[in-house]
Amino acid sequence: MLQLDDIQRGVLSPRPSPYAATYILLRVDDRDHGRELMRRVGAVVTSAADTVSPMGETWVSVAVTYHGLKALGIPQESLDTFAWEFRQGMAARANVLGDVGESSPANWEPPLGTSDVHVVLVALAPDSARLEAALDQARPAYAALSGVTAIWRQNCHALPTETEPFGYRDGISHPAVEGSGIAGSNKLEVPLKAGEFVLGYPDELGGVQTLQPEVLGRNGAYVVFRKLHQRVALFRRYLKDNATGPEDEELLAAKIMGRWRSGAPLALSPSHDDPGLDAEPYRNSFLYQQDDPAGFITPGGSHIRRGNPRDAAVAGVPRLHRMIRRGTVYGPPLPEGVLEDDGADRGLMFAFVGAHLGRQFEFVQSEWMNDGVFFGAGDARDPVVGSSDGTGEYTIPRRPVRRRLFSLPQFVVTRGGEYCFMPGLTALRWLGDLTD
Repeated sequence: MLQLDDIQRGVLSPRPSPYAATYILLRVDDRDHGRELMRRVGAVVTSAADTVSPMGETWVSVAVTYHGLKALGIPQESLDTFAWEFRQGMAARANVLGDVGESSPANWEPPLGTSDVHVVLVALAPDSARLEAALDQARPAYAALSGVTAIWRQNCHALPTETEPFGYRDGISHPAVEGSGIAGSNKLEVPLKAGEFVLGYPDELGGVQTLQPEVLGRNGAYVVFRKLHQRVALFRRYLKDNATGPEDEELLAAKIMGRWRSGAPLALSPSHDDPGLDAEPYRNSFLYQQDDPAGFITPGGSHIRRGNPRDAAVAGVPRLHRMIRRGTVYGPPLPEGVLEDDGADRGLMFAFVGAHLGRQFEFVQSEWMNDGVFFGAGDARDPVVGSSDGTGEYTIPRRPVRRRLFSLPQFVVTRGGEYCFMPGLTALRWLGDLTD
């Protein structure tokens, strides 16, 4: 059974709606102060067993980068047991992830992607008032430590509509994890082994991811944070320019995403939006292979089918590449109907949780989002988040003649991010008790 009281709540718990959140990056300049930080945050972080905190759906999570672990003085023999992708860091993995051109680390927002990012503090609450209350509790953990410096902050929010900047309902799909007590969003999907997401437990292949010493890894998880800038006006113009009218524009948007704006899946409502299908258990209880193997309803290259091919016949085993995904909006919304960019920075802070950086996040990003070989589409990339140089194409299967979109722009630009490790609560105390 999962030791929920030792797992940070940010690993497994779905987020409330609406909510406000903030990401704070810290640099550790003094090893002893960094260890004291771990002791203090250990008393503030909420566990997965605390399904309702005293302030409602409010919690604080903390994660540490490879450079952060080094700053805390973790012995090299322990550091060497972490995933090699984690040890390299996101910036060094840019080519694999498709973070090139405008998304290259050279263009990232400082200090993202640098060795100065040591600790990531995340606070989340149903509204801004309770978020600030949570931060008031967490702030003493670092504010009084001269050897720990806050170097970056990104405030985020979720709209009551639960839509992301492009206008689609977001955050509606997540896997069931054995032993978590949290139901998955697809009733047709068998719960995944806990070891796919949390270290110290058997995974789908029967393996157990561990670190040395065992206490450091037990009940921890790898977490990927990415700041993704979304070019909303450009996306709207592209849809409008390639559609025959408003209804076709919405159909085109659905064929690109795999869902209608409301969140209703094409798989269950192929010809028109049906907001009624947004309710559980309808919006995610569908498969592809029996009813739509060729992608005439939900194109094989659409965003949601790439991210989770479910039972479709593809190269690879989809269950081995499942992740917990969470996106949080930042920046002001672009007013409805506006087709010109207003210069504001808006997009998503994305978090990916799993126990296998290589075969989960990196595999999906490189093989499914930035390639199409896995379902027989050559080098075609994801039409929404794929790395693009303006020459990409997107094919929508259709009888009697398929529909083709050309010259796909770069709709989403990576502004930065990092690979982190979110320790269990016992591990946080272990980090705090380290001595030279």
